[in-house]
Amino acid sequence: MADLVWASMGELARLIATKAVSPLEVVQTHLDRIAALDGKLRSYITVMADPARRAARAAEAAVMSRERLGPLHGVPFGLKDLYCTKGVRTTGGSRILADWVPVEDATVVSRLTAAGAIVLGKLNMHEFAYGPEGLNVHYGTCWNPWDPTTHRFCGGSSSGSGAAVAAGLCPGALGSDTGGSIRIPSSLCGLTGIKPTYGRVSRAGVLPLAWSLDHVGPMCRSAADCALMLGAMAGHDPGDPSTSTLPVPDYVAALTGQVRGLRVGLLRRSFLESAGAAQRQVVEQAVRTLEGQGASVREVVLDQMTYAAGAAAAVISAESYAYHEHWLKTRPEEYGRDVRERLLPGAFVSGADYLRGQRVRGLIRDEMDRVLADVDVLIAPTLPIAAPPVGAREVDIDGRPHPVRASLVRYTRPFNVSGHPAASVPCGFTPDGLPIGMQVIGRSFDEATVLRVADAYQRVTDWHTRRPPLGG
Repeated sequence: MADLVWASMGELARLIATKAVSPLEVVQTHLDRIAALDGKLRSYITVMADPARRAARAAEAAVMSRERLGPLHGVPFGLKDLYCTKGVRTTGGSRILADWVPVEDATVVSRLTAAGAIVLGKLNMHEFAYGPEGLNVHYGTCWNPWDPTTHRFCGGSSSGSGAAVAAGLCPGALGSDTGGSIRIPSSLCGLTGIKPTYGRVSRAGVLPLAWSLDHVGPMCRSAADCALMLGAMAGHDPGDPSTSTLPVPDYVAALTGQVRGLRVGLLRRSFLESAGAAQRQVVEQAVRTLEGQGASVREVVLDQMTYAAGAAAAVISAESYAYHEHWLKTRPEEYGRDVRERLLPGAFVSGADYLRGQRVRGLIRDEMDRVLADVDVLIAPTLPIAAPPVGAREVDIDGRPHPVRASLVRYTRPFNVSGHPAASVPCGFTPDGLPIGMQVIGRSFDEATVLRVADAYQRVTDWHTRRPPLGG
């Protein structure tokens, strides 16, 4: 059943629970598609075919014996290859960890499998998550499925997650987000992805890039599936002291389809006005759609956001160098050149610079909280551009050249700095048929409202249901 690869995670769970389809059939259909397409897409580093089949057989036995089933029972998903998996190598997209086999699962992996989900494999990524383009010289750079003729960026660092979900090689995946690495590939690949509030989801067993900026979260084809995955993942974990003890709401129940009375703040200055023409047009239309559903919209300004780039640079440079210092001194030649060159300057970030970066983060977070006291969510483009060709260093925005790397993180990085929840939602396409994403940002620990807005928008639009031109 080829249509199984395009079914939502929620629909697959229902089909399995009602015995309309077996978990083994679902898993094998996805494995067959991986075998057929991933030679070009390069979205997987390790395909866990035999363990996935074993898990599917066990899931089928549970259905037949009428055991109590979890919300994701028998539903496959993929893992960015920085999530530890017991007995299966976790490479971080690097040669340095090419043969490293963890002895236990990351907390979120354990929670998702406890909810019944089945891991299909480990997904490609920018080496050690340090790049928004999604390049990888060791395992190959993923191919964005929305352009079958031109090798375009999937976006990083969760490039394999973006390519695999967009191409029907898994219905949902985990990414990680330090400067936009869930939202960037979600936007470029036409997916819905959410970066939860810092502290909402455990990072225990997840390879770090920068401890105080890292977030982990789901990437799916709809907000409803993101809600389903996030509900299974979220919550306090003693293994990660940064996780909050606040209760986790029922994210699926929060999807009422209603936004009437919600207050939306449009980030025009410094966000919408500096995006490309296609991005401005479709985001403006998306905001009008929300207005048509009963939301009120007004423009808001975030003055402190101009300092986000400097603060993030100081923090990421220092924290990433601290993690990699030993390998940089003993195995520098095993890094890809671009990642090694980004890591080395961290040795020269002073303690004073690092602390200034963290203090600026406090100013940015406080401003965000003040603005969100008067509106329920903020809206902005996820990115000012669509997917450039691999190898491009500059991109044209309204007749002016801009660096690709800086353009990819310009709108996403501020909300890593502040720690607020932010999702990317498909809202249109360029004239060339490339996806465009809208960013929805909410109050701390209010992922429920972010997902509610995204879901309500998707109930009256079909952008998230479009399929890339791959066949099948």
